[in-house]
Amino acid sequence: MQIFTAEQTAAALPYPALIDALKAMFVQGCVVPRRHHHTIDSSDKGATLLIMPAWQRNRYLGIKHVTIYPENSQKHGLSGLFSTYTLFDAHNGVPLAVIDGNTITNRRTAAASVLAATFLARRDSQRLLIVGAGNVARELAPAYAAAFDLTRVQVWNKTHDKAVALAADLRAQGFNAKAVTDLAAAVADNDIISCATLSTEPLIHRDWIQAGSHVDLIGGFTPSMRESDDGLFADTSVFVDTDEALNKAGDLLFPLQAGVLTREQVQADLTALCQQRHHGRAQADDITVYKAVGNAAEDLAAAILVYENANPTSK
Repeated sequence: MQIFTAEQTAAALPYPALIDALKAMFVQGCVVPRRHHHTIDSSDKGATLLIMPAWQRNRYLGIKHVTIYPENSQKHGLSGLFSTYTLFDAHNGVPLAVIDGNTITNRRTAAASVLAATFLARRDSQRLLIVGAGNVARELAPAYAAAFDLTRVQVWNKTHDKAVALAADLRAQGFNAKAVTDLAAAVADNDIISCATLSTEPLIHRDWIQAGSHVDLIGGFTPSMRESDDGLFADTSVFVDTDEALNKAGDLLFPLQAGVLTREQVQADLTALCQQRHHGRAQADDITVYKAVGNAAEDLAAAILVYENANPTSK
């Protein structure tokens, strides 16, 4: 059984190949059972274990294990979240690899965002606003550059120093990047607005959005998290990664409860887009909104890519 470090995992997941692998997985399909969510008896009262399985018949089977210990930073100076990914041969159950789960999660989240944008953003989009400065936010500019000709990247974060640091890092990678302080002005002046935060209060407001923009909400994944106001869903074209988003994402649950959004208004999920059962963006001046909560199929696609890049004869 092979072990892939964070650095080895990242090197095996170049964005053009990862975006293609995710698209292929959504076209082919796989079995994705409901994720397991367990509260752990621990001195950290918020300790949680998530188990996310997925498999393709007679091909590969994978399980992502995620441990969440919210008090780690305060108590131990450690990250609050760790994850590993175990990949098996679905023919016989033989374990093949243990892969760094955090790297898989960060990179597949950014890549899935870009995959959706290839259907939903204008093809001439060149200006990207990143809202957030965490691990996923750090991946967004490199990921979007794999599919769009970016001429400018702006970064906004509630803690401005972190936005400054991320912008500096992106400039070192060759991007024309700058940290900004006026979020409303930045939203109005970019083609793609990609939010990767853990906010529980609206950050993006409908009044700021210009015609033709694409809004990408990929940070919140619980009913209490939200990155946008209800109004964003009143008169825009709404898409999701999977139907699960309608049951667990605060960005959707709040406008659903307010009567601003109905389930029938959601136009398609990422599977329908990849399988060409929905055309995506209809008009150049449409405002498109994509809400994602993540899916184990994406993890499986990324893990397979890591393993097969290291074992070409296994393809």
